[in-house]
Amino acid sequence: MREPARKLRLVCDGVVRTARLMVGVPDYDTYVAHRRETHPGEPVMSYQEFFRERQAARYGFSNGRFRGCC
Repeated sequence: MREPARKLRLVCDGVVRTARLMVGVPDYDTYVAHRRETHPGEPVMSYQEFFRERQAARYGFSNGRFRGCC
């Protein structure tokens, strides 16, 4: 890949990661790298499992219902 195209791709990837974090969706690739480095041999959630777990943690969903406050 040519240098300008590579730099543009890096900037775009950074913008996407930042936007996801702003709306509460952590980066799946970072999660996978962390699990493999810190917890080798343990299972890694699929993207769908990861997304649902992060949504539940952020918005308080439990068993398909909103937890609410306190």
